[in-house]
Amino acid sequence: MTDTLQKTPYELIGGENALLSLVDRFYFFMDTLPEAAGIRAMHAKSLSGARDKLFKFLSGWLGGPDLFMQQYGHPRLRQRHFPFVIGAAERDQWMLCMNKALNEMPMDAHFRDSLSQALQQLATHMINQYD
Repeated sequence: MTDTLQKTPYELIGGENALLSLVDRFYFFMDTLPEAAGIRAMHAKSLSGARDKLFKFLSGWLGGPDLFMQQYGHPRLRQRHFPFVIGAAERDQWMLCMNKALNEMPMDAHFRDSLSQALQQLATHMINQYD
């Protein structure tokens, strides 16, 4: 059996099915929480395209199959998000949905906290509007 220290975050989260579940819950919260209305409004009526892209991005970002790269090329996240007004409020809304989704996942609390912190850094990097 592989030691936990040698597993990728993708493996630690539970692989493809767990990641699909995380992304589904993330978009469920985005679609239903009044506190996330700002970021929900940035998305198309159907969230299926965004759901697919986030799953593929996170798969590679977490050390699993690099599905996003294979289909779309380098993520260039800031460039892809630049058309959207993203400030601290939007980052916080995104993180609210992601943390709620992470909290529903069966995983080690330390790993969850580390993953949340890494995602917080990534979300902060997307900010392109400052007060």
